[in-house]
Amino acid sequence: MTKKIEKTNVMRALDTLGIAYEAYEYDNTTTDGALVAKALGKDPSCVFKTLVTEGHDRRNYVFVVPVTGTLDLKAAAASVGVKSVEMIPQKQLLPLTGYIHGGCSPIGMKKKFVTVIDESAKDKEKIVYSAGKVGRQVETSPEDLARATQALFAKIARA
Repeated sequence: MTKKIEKTNVMRALDTLGIAYEAYEYDNTTTDGALVAKALGKDPSCVFKTLVTEGHDRRNYVFVVPVTGTLDLKAAAASVGVKSVEMIPQKQLLPLTGYIHGGCSPIGMKKKFVTVIDESAKDKEKIVYSAGKVGRQVETSPEDLARATQALFAKIARA
């Protein structure tokens, strides 16, 4: 018998939007993306992390990239039409988004931010990303994530 997973705000938002998802739970001391993929038995190229940046225009931008890669800051900036972006300091993450490091989801942040998903997601039937809590992930189609966040797709990650 499988244990029922307690819903997060991300799951409730997906329910409200009528988006089907699979929910996963894993040891919440695991924060490395490749280890999360292994814990879930998923191909690491299908597991994505959510990164929050600040542009030179002082606006915040959200980027969703594979855990196997890194955010290309120049490509990220170009994708949102600004000169440059840089990662926000970790201590700003919770007040800005409502999420802590390791549990940041592109869905359900305190405010709506321009969001870009790496184009590699479009090659996948399903992708896995944070359900808004450390130790929790959800899996949807990339198109459903884009719909839920009004995101664009662009080449923003490098291996």
